Amino acid sequence: MIGVVLCGGQSFRMGADKGLLKNETGVWARIAYDKLAALNIPVRVSVNDNQYSSYADIFSAEELITDNTTFQVRGPLLGMISTHLRYPADAIFVLACDMLIMEVYILAQLLKVCQEQKDAGACVYTSDGEPEPLCGIYKPQSIESIIRMYESGNLSKHSMKFMLDHSNTYKIPLGTDEKKFFRNFNSHAALNGL
Repeated sequence: MIGVVLCGGQSFRMGADKGLLKNETGVWARIAYDKLAALNIPVRVSVNDNQYSSYADIFSAEELITDNTTFQVRGPLLGMISTHLRYPADAIFVLACDMLIMEVYILAQLLKVCQEQKDAGACVYTSDGEPEPLCGIYKPQSIESIIRMYESGNLSKHSMKFMLDHSNTYKIPLGTDEKKFFRNFNSHAALNGL
């Protein structure tokens, strides 16, 4: 298994690259990286071409995965496909760089459950029945299935939720007190709530 911090978004609402933002504990991408690394798995950081040089100041070349632009796919799905092409045998544990208040025990619990669910193609938490795809584990067979759909022209949506709908996904309902950990910080207004 390999952990991947998703940083390749456009950050339009924030107006700045979210992965490079800092708070009192450090750079957002590094914070997410360290949380995944606490699970004792290797971690990589998914970026687009325009971000590479900025992230190379923080992470080693080996730790960075640049989007494979031969796929006409956008968003987190492209980051995951690009990671899979580099590590085709590994399950991918993704975490968005803007999930600032995620707790390591939540990640560890997901890892444990997914290791027990041998037949699951993906494992995610759900909040009020809706999946939380940007903190999830995706096994190689699920990603390969999405790539086949893309290659045959049948990938009608380029979203992680679409992928989950077309995978054998094991879902773990979040408790009321756990939902807050899945908050995405997408704007300066959202940061005021920290």
